[in-house]
Amino acid sequence: MYLVDTHTHLTFEPIWSQLGDVLERAGRHDVQRVLAPAYDLESWGRIRKLLSSSGVYGAFGVHPWKADEALNPDDLQHAMGLPHAVAIGEIGLDFKVASPSPEVQTALFRMQLELAISLNKPVMLHCRGAFMEMIDILKSYAGKVRGVVHAFSRGPDLAETFVRLGLHIGFGGAITRSNATRARAAATTVPWERIVLETDSPSIGVEGVEPEKTEPMHIALIAAVLAQLRRTDVAHVADVTTRNAELLFGLPPGSAAVESPKY
Repeated sequence: MYLVDTHTHLTFEPIWSQLGDVLERAGRHDVQRVLAPAYDLESWGRIRKLLSSSGVYGAFGVHPWKADEALNPDDLQHAMGLPHAVAIGEIGLDFKVASPSPEVQTALFRMQLELAISLNKPVMLHCRGAFMEMIDILKSYAGKVRGVVHAFSRGPDLAETFVRLGLHIGFGGAITRSNATRARAAATTVPWERIVLETDSPSIGVEGVEPEKTEPMHIALIAAVLAQLRRTDVAHVADVTTRNAELLFGLPPGSAAVESPKY
């Protein structure tokens, strides 16, 4: 049984400073591969270093909170040519923050989406307070965008809308909390073939574990909860979600645990 954490911020503290131990613990919990998205331009250097590690894959892009950074699309295209660079992310819209403005966020979001389409790469989508705006933008690309709506915590109707647009849904710590009724309901209705698992560590907690203490090994706990919600066994959840991650991100079938970077 193998698991894939499709969204973990390995470049964030406290994970970065104890990366070897974090990846070793992940391997002991059947986590075979992890995907680490960039956050801002400064994080790209750390992502490049991570790509030297067995079982670690990366995404390059600029988060909406950093949309006022001067991203050169040629630089992003070059980064996406690196081995183990499998997605453009983390990108999206977040209108719950006062700055950068919605206009600045939207312009950067569209630019990164268009590059993903031209390179035939999936995207890792962040969205808060702008779901209808994001859906309208995705509709304007007529199903050309593929990827995952990460850290999904909303209800079945919104999940269904994204699925109809051709996207996967990333379920994480939210579904481990008994009071997260919307997210847990969505986790029972999204088609199996559109589900991937993620921790978003160390940004989101799981039941009994504070956010800053989460790490990729906790994907096993999320898988166990999803198995309970879907009334199946963990092995089935692992098989399906691993296959989904492999197909979406173009990962080779794996057979060994993640290892520390060789830098």
